[in-house]
Amino acid sequence: MATRLKWQKSSFSGGGEGNDCLELASTPTTLHLRESDTPTTVLTTTPTALAHLLAGIRARAVPGQA
Repeated sequence: MATRLKWQKSSFSGGGEGNDCLELASTPTTLHLRESDTPTTVLTTTPTALAHLLAGIRARAVPGQA
């Protein structure tokens, strides 16, 4: 049986009524991210992989980062 995800709007999305926000849901082992204007497109990752990506972006180590 599939687990129903509880989506939360990012606190950085602002208080407007538009559909331009990032939403996050989690399970014990995965994180799910989506744009509110395209809710059927979901990026699923692990906390460790996301932490490594963010660390690389912060260090400007990801290819293509200006």
